[in-house]
Amino acid sequence: MGTALKTWELENAVQLVDPTKDALYSYSASAQKALDAAHPWRTDPHYFTSVRISAVALLKMVMHARSGGSIEVMGLMMGKIEAHTFVVTDAFRLPVEGTETRVNAQDEANEYMVEFLQRARDQGQLDNAVGWYHSHPGYGCWLSGIDVNTQKTQQQFSDPFCAVVIDPDRTVSAGKVEIGGFRTFPDSYVADKEKAGGSGSTMKNGGVESDGFQTIPLGKIDDFGAHANHYYPLEITHYKSSLDAKLLEALWNKYWVQTLSASPLLSNRDYGTKQISDLARKTAQEAGATKRGGGGGAFKGPAAGAFSPAGDAKRDALPKLGRAGSKIAREEEMGLLAARVKEHVFSFGTEKPGDEEEMKS
Repeated sequence: MGTALKTWELENAVQLVDPTKDALYSYSASAQKALDAAHPWRTDPHYFTSVRISAVALLKMVMHARSGGSIEVMGLMMGKIEAHTFVVTDAFRLPVEGTETRVNAQDEANEYMVEFLQRARDQGQLDNAVGWYHSHPGYGCWLSGIDVNTQKTQQQFSDPFCAVVIDPDRTVSAGKVEIGGFRTFPDSYVADKEKAGGSGSTMKNGGVESDGFQTIPLGKIDDFGAHANHYYPLEITHYKSSLDAKLLEALWNKYWVQTLSASPLLSNRDYGTKQISDLARKTAQEAGATKRGGGGGAFKGPAAGAFSPAGDAKRDALPKLGRAGSKIAREEEMGLLAARVKEHVFSFGTEKPGDEEEMKS
């Protein structure tokens, strides 16, 4: 159990805050008011560059996202603002009814949010709402058109505010939390950027590999590319304090049996099937474009960036399809290996001849 917890912390780069200082947890109302009064983010659209999320808040958000299954869920993040950084200390879920493709707060959720924040203040929790999170089950961490509009509204009336997206399906497949943080640009800035021929958002987190490669389902590519110029990504890091460590251990003690017994091949089989089916459709579409002499017509335009490093639409789509296939195969292979290791560990002398040699190979 301890090893599993340490592995999770290492996979998500959770850093321990100095227990003698715990500066991230000391809320200063005067410092927050001074920063609000200066509001440097109004003159610099790129003012905020990162989000620091506590390990307990991260775990609560992931568990909430996973509980929604294929339905999008939504919640609010609490914390404070530091220079160029959002610091998230806690998170809570909102009573929002989403669908498989969209989620946004209605009047009931807004009333719940106001009441929750007021009661938190009554209990001595001075942190403000600094952002919202929602899930993208199986299709990566980015902002759709509805998400962009929601975030722009929040930045207009509740700034400073950030948006966080979690993909629970890819989290299970990858073994680490697939998460992305974002801020939107003002409409005037977007218009000037488009006139100048500026490129869209360069996705560097949330299911994206080190060279910028990620896969977007075919049905989402248009939405992905249409709004790429309206927001930019924030770097996400995680931390914990001495109290967080105890809370995290308590949560882990509650769920470690499920973690040990669960198999990503079974719990995520629908996601794996959708990935293979989506890749087959992309391959068929690319084959048809090649026969017609299109040479990659399936992934031209703004959406090409959804399936290429740093939005490079000029490269051939076939190598990208190959990489997507390799990624699916790698995730399936890791699931099979995990199942094989569990079988080997818990078989207690019932191994068949040659099992040990198979494991070594």
